[in-house]
Amino acid sequence: MKPLFKGKHFITLEDWKRDEIDTLLKVSKELKTKFYNNEETDYLKNKTSFLMFFEQSTRTRNSMEAGIAQLGGHANFLDTSTMQISHGESAKDTAVILSSYGHGIACRNCFWEIGNKFLNDMAKHSTVPIMNLQCDLYHPMQGLADLMTIQEYHPDTSHLKVSIIWAYATSHKKPISVPLTQILLFPRYGMDVTLAYPEGYDLPDWAIAQAKQHAKDHNGSFRITHNMEEAYTDADIVIPKNWGSWVNNQSNEVVDDLLESYKSWKCTEEMMALAKPTVHYMHALPADRGNEVEDSVIDGPHSIVYPEAENRLHTAKAVMVMTMGDK
Repeated sequence: MKPLFKGKHFITLEDWKRDEIDTLLKVSKELKTKFYNNEETDYLKNKTSFLMFFEQSTRTRNSMEAGIAQLGGHANFLDTSTMQISHGESAKDTAVILSSYGHGIACRNCFWEIGNKFLNDMAKHSTVPIMNLQCDLYHPMQGLADLMTIQEYHPDTSHLKVSIIWAYATSHKKPISVPLTQILLFPRYGMDVTLAYPEGYDLPDWAIAQAKQHAKDHNGSFRITHNMEEAYTDADIVIPKNWGSWVNNQSNEVVDDLLESYKSWKCTEEMMALAKPTVHYMHALPADRGNEVEDSVIDGPHSIVYPEAENRLHTAKAVMVMTMGDK
């Protein structure tokens, strides 16, 4: 399998043309089929990837570790609290050294106004591809898996009604990277995207402007509403997920008066009934059950969260094969 994008960084899908993303999706589907058929896929034999995590992870870490193992390579998991980064070593020095040891560096750094800059700083000095495992602005691995999942259930995404909806949660102050990635990516595939959130949970103005431009360029649409019911009405896909008020409030405090005033923003059976009878419920996980969503919804017939999570494996493998391979 030819590494068509060898050495290309995977920090944001905005840096990838649509035909390049289509290629990643095609490879993801091929690798998924091979996985189901127990076919060997040692395209990265003896390759090493370094996985740097500033935060906790379940799907991202395991999809990357299992993925590179299934590709014949090896992942080094790096808890950054045990690295010299915790003593102030620079992104430059880290990238130069690690890239001399292996074939790819993947990193999760979601600290507000730090994470994306850190990844781009590493990219300037790395001789191998830098892969974004989620930063303060983007989550391209999740976005690619979401798109793959949508296409599996809706091969024709033209004018598919997709609603990205803020939901109440108290587990931690979550990054904006998942919804931001979705509003930038989905309009590029002709979807009719609705972004719904209560006042105070805005996404950056530049991202909204770019989402509108993508919709215009690709015959889709993009709109914002502060009415939750409106977002659910007649939707083909709903993605109710919490994100923090980072744009307007940089405090790390999880629960505040603003958050508590929007407890009603929850995905319930009543809300789902407003959508199309064939609606699908998606979530990047982990979901804050009981707050973001009722168990009967996430465990119900409309939920496709587990296929969505599984696709994280196949898309991660595609990204690694296409950027790290050498055959």
